[in-house]
Amino acid sequence: MTPDEYCADKAARSGSSFYYSFLFLPPERRRAITALYAFCREVDDTVDEAGDPQVARARLDWWRGEVDRMFAGDAQHPVALALAPHLQSCSITRARLATIIDGMQMDLEQDRYLDFEALRLYCHRVAGVVGVLAAGIFGARSPATLEYAERLGLAFQLTNIIRDVGEDARKGRVYLPIEDLQRFGVAAHEILASRPSERFVELMRFQAARAREQYRQAFALLEPSERRAQRPGLMMAAIYARLLDEIERDGFRVLTHRTSLTPLRKFWLAWKTWITGRLPRV
Repeated sequence: MTPDEYCADKAARSGSSFYYSFLFLPPERRRAITALYAFCREVDDTVDEAGDPQVARARLDWWRGEVDRMFAGDAQHPVALALAPHLQSCSITRARLATIIDGMQMDLEQDRYLDFEALRLYCHRVAGVVGVLAAGIFGARSPATLEYAERLGLAFQLTNIIRDVGEDARKGRVYLPIEDLQRFGVAAHEILASRPSERFVELMRFQAARAREQYRQAFALLEPSERRAQRPGLMMAAIYARLLDEIERDGFRVLTHRTSLTPLRKFWLAWKTWITGRLPRV
């Protein structure tokens, strides 16, 4: 299996919404974004699959070294070997890859966030920076497009947090800001025990409204001349926005259920956005 095949297989097996937007790209850009996605999955899995935090830290340190080796032309891992040819042409920097690893390490250091600004830092590291790198791969030409991509990454991560509240709670993590929990009278132990309530539903409506506002702010930053090149991001946004709709329609049962879209529905949303180039409805 070649490095590119390794990355493509990892992306396909993940079932992620991102995978469907890759399918419509020209081969070179598709290889680059697939390698970037595989890099993010590898470092994320390093944290999620390691039973011992010390082992996870050691593995993240190995990845920090692998990033250095990749920029020195001495990569070892299939993902780094696949990503290396695209570093210069797609403006993939060592600092941004290191920031992604910093974000993954935050999951080893803390499982609560005091307020939205604290959560925003986490989202910036694990998603906003990824959005900026992806926009560069897609062919961003305007600084405003990078701002759009950062904001869109934040919206994606907030959507993920809403979807995964129950799953994260079973890992002992509560990403919803403490100040929001206090505002709606929801105790962290209720979330950890998967005990839904009307207060919890109101809390989640607030989180969904915040995510939708991030989508709207992102779209406002995307110049019309940049939309065609950035269609892959808009395709992902169409899928994520529809997922948010489904979660809300399902009554925010995220403590006990994981809402998802079928592969066919994801493909349809991606294809429709690719053809029309329209901004998704949020």
